[in-house]
Amino acid sequence: MARRFGPLALVAAGLVAAFAMGLPHELTFHQLHRHKDQLESLARLHPVLSVAAYVGVYALAVAFSLPVAMVMTLTGGLLFGPWVGGLAAACGCTIGGTGVFLVCRTAAGDVLRRRAGATIARIEDGVLRDAFSYILVLRLLPVMPFWLANLALGFIEIPLRTFVTATFLGILPISLVYADLGSDLGRMFARGARPDLHAVFRPEVLAALAGLALLSLAPVLVRQLRRRRG
Repeated sequence: MARRFGPLALVAAGLVAAFAMGLPHELTFHQLHRHKDQLESLARLHPVLSVAAYVGVYALAVAFSLPVAMVMTLTGGLLFGPWVGGLAAACGCTIGGTGVFLVCRTAAGDVLRRRAGATIARIEDGVLRDAFSYILVLRLLPVMPFWLANLALGFIEIPLRTFVTATFLGILPISLVYADLGSDLGRMFARGARPDLHAVFRPEVLAALAGLALLSLAPVLVRQLRRRRG
């Protein structure tokens, strides 16, 4: 019981503690603007430690499903620049998402699969054949909330390596877009402006993400065509 439900209880306790301490209200644009100079000073004095701490905080925020991912990614761009900030954000998001994935699988995945019966078995067989492609598309296109995708994927026996690799590659483009926006936050704050949080929905960004998603589905489409011809 402890091995099965202990991690789930730990995540639930962490979520309650985070809201009790008001962490979602601390990780906001207002607080980022307020503490920008101190954060930038720490990042300059201790660059490696700062990146590691940033990745750890981001991972915990994702694991506890706190609604602060966008602010965290912009913060990475502000402190470390678009490339390092985007990579660090993708790492933190992947680590946190993997934690949720494993907790869900450990706590309830096998029970739900047994109760769902043949229906979930058919879905699982179809997904497992092309798990990498499906996960990549889920991450590239914002059609499902990140936390919900982690929960849903935790009910399927997807190999951990496949989940981690596809998740990282899938969220990296969006992380780089927002980190690039975050790298300009200093000048925005100086002139009293706010970042355009709909940057990912610009036509050129959506077109690029859609192109990557189609490329990710190419193996699935090729396999389907071969089956029909056969």
